Amino acid sequence: MVRITVQVRAGSARPGVGGEHDGALVVRVSAQAVGGRATAAALAAFAVRRDAVTLVAGASSRTKIVDVAGADPALLDRLLEL
Repeated sequence: MVRITVQVRAGSARPGVGGEHDGALVVRVSAQAVGGRATAAALAAFAVRRDAVTLVAGASSRTKIVDVAGADPALLDRLLEL
């Protein structure tokens, strides 16, 4: 299991995962930050089963902490470099 700090950018014209902001992995989603839609989209952005991603903290914040079961730590390093 890998614990990741994520910076969610809601309402993005170009959704995707990659890059770094203040040490957090940037996740851009097209969903708006209303009613938890951006959070749900950010959790779904990881290339693993939905039940493998658990929100630990930050449900109503742009910065979230998530646990990803079965994630490769090397993959996280590559995503931060994008």
